[in-house]
Amino acid sequence: MNKTVLVTGASRGIGLAIAKKYADQGFNVAFTYVAENRKINETVEKVKGDNDVKVIAYQLNVTSVEQCEEVLAKIYEEFGTIDVLVNNAGITKDMLSLKMKNEDFFSVVNTNLGGTFNISQLVVKKMMRAKTGSIINISSVIGSTGNAGQVNYAASKAGIIAMTKSYAKEYGKKNVRFNAIAPGFIETDMTNELPDSLKENILANVALNRFGQPEEVANVAYFLGSDESSFVNGQTIVVDGMMI
Repeated sequence: MNKTVLVTGASRGIGLAIAKKYADQGFNVAFTYVAENRKINETVEKVKGDNDVKVIAYQLNVTSVEQCEEVLAKIYEEFGTIDVLVNNAGITKDMLSLKMKNEDFFSVVNTNLGGTFNISQLVVKKMMRAKTGSIINISSVIGSTGNAGQVNYAASKAGIIAMTKSYAKEYGKKNVRFNAIAPGFIETDMTNELPDSLKENILANVALNRFGQPEEVANVAYFLGSDESSFVNGQTIVVDGMMI
């Protein structure tokens, strides 16, 4: 029987690469997206590929506890279990703090940090009873270094790292593992829109002298959800090519 992974925010970028990686490894995949997407069926097919697995997409705003409960109920009914959870859903609203309004701050924190909490709280209860499971939270190197113009984003990603460690200490005895991934600059649709001058400045500070690919984050996410990482718990794996 195939195991099941749930990946939030997986309609593109890192989330999509993670969902596809798990499908390629024989997992059934449930994934979420937030905005209306007429091409979501194409995304489902992209995730599934030629693999003999079940892939279903669910529209979800992770800041709504009620929606989280409703969608998770559908997933458990359809798949029976969630063996691995990848909390990837997140947003940015970058601007200098002097111009940042309260709603700009809290919308990012509520989505990135609050959404991770909302889904984890519901899924970990089932994993705890089953005495098995792996939850992977997508943070960012910005959660450790901070960054001008990203007070809200940095706070949310730093919170995810601390939350991950705390959850790991609480649920380790139940054989439920929590780990985080902190990507650096990864080439996605979002980062491709940045000015070339900014990209050049970032690249100058990456020891490997290139940007990362979503698949390289997905490889780590799969490792953390697999039995190969069975003694890895409460860790934050940095995937940034060594930013210097």
